[in-house]
Amino acid sequence: MGSGRRRRTTIVAGVVAGAVLATGIGLWATDSWPFRDSYCWGAWEQNSGASFLGDDALGKSGSERASTESAAPSAAHPRGTCTVYVTSEIEDDDSDEPLTFKESVTLEYGPVPAAAKDRRDWLAHFFHGSASPLPDGLDGLVAADRAMLVLPSKCDKGGAATVVTIRSESTGDGHLGKVAMPFSIGTRPDVGRMLLDAANTGMEKAGCASAQPLRTSSPMVTVAERDVRAESPLCRIPGVTFDFGEGSRYYQQVGAVTEGLQTCSVVWKTLRMPDEPSAQYVMTNRPRMADLFRGLPEGSAQGLVRLRCDGRPTVFYGHVETGLKGRGRPDDRRVFDSFVDSVSKRIGCGDKSGSGEDA
Repeated sequence: MGSGRRRRTTIVAGVVAGAVLATGIGLWATDSWPFRDSYCWGAWEQNSGASFLGDDALGKSGSERASTESAAPSAAHPRGTCTVYVTSEIEDDDSDEPLTFKESVTLEYGPVPAAAKDRRDWLAHFFHGSASPLPDGLDGLVAADRAMLVLPSKCDKGGAATVVTIRSESTGDGHLGKVAMPFSIGTRPDVGRMLLDAANTGMEKAGCASAQPLRTSSPMVTVAERDVRAESPLCRIPGVTFDFGEGSRYYQQVGAVTEGLQTCSVVWKTLRMPDEPSAQYVMTNRPRMADLFRGLPEGSAQGLVRLRCDGRPTVFYGHVETGLKGRGRPDDRRVFDSFVDSVSKRIGCGDKSGSGEDA
């Protein structure tokens, strides 16, 4: 090769390398792939939809986003957890120490809790009346601050259903101590996308992914945008009546009312505290959702019965926490029975002698 040709080749190579370097710098400066940060075994990327993953979440002073994660789910160990969090701080006019804030989103892959109390707490959180059911045959619920999906049966382990969940948490810490606060991850469609991205990634890691990734194209069922003060009958269901007492701060959140799912939650409103149910009622005839209630004590007195409704095995569930326990009128069991009677008539259960049938 002549010296002139070698010189031209060197110049061309230098130009190409410079162009690649310049392109890479441009992509990095605009947070474009492949320079975006990714989280939770690659399930999520920054600026990929939900506001929590975007630049708006970093708008406070000194904001930083980071994550921690366990080993990814695998066929041998189909469990995993990951938390993405944003920390920030601002000056506190009443103290030399700044106010610190932490907003976090935790993803979990694995079975539901086995112990009855832990399971009830789990059901209260993810079957909250604020959540909309996922469309297109997917067995899940999505709200602005939480989401849950039951995976296909090929992902079951030891006969137990595998679920993917997302939940948010926010705290402020200053001279008055740490305070929990409500926190929205993003819009329902954005949180639903995060949930399905996490589910698809988890199934791939665990070796039970479907041929086609889980996706939705239909709109979600609309639920009430905000809760309202609790009053009788509760949840617009005849016979579901409580004595809320004077100066009650109980509010109700009426959720989905479909052929396959009905939810309603009652919360005690506390300033700057997340709303977790004091009472909850659920009906579902979706088989994968019904599986989530297996192992809990059954019977009307226990707040869990199974009926066959229009040929479909159906679960009815009710649970009352300490604050409202014993305040049902005429009593808590009759309140649950009224819920079962009303909803079973709506969905065509007919004779309810099948109580206790295995769904």
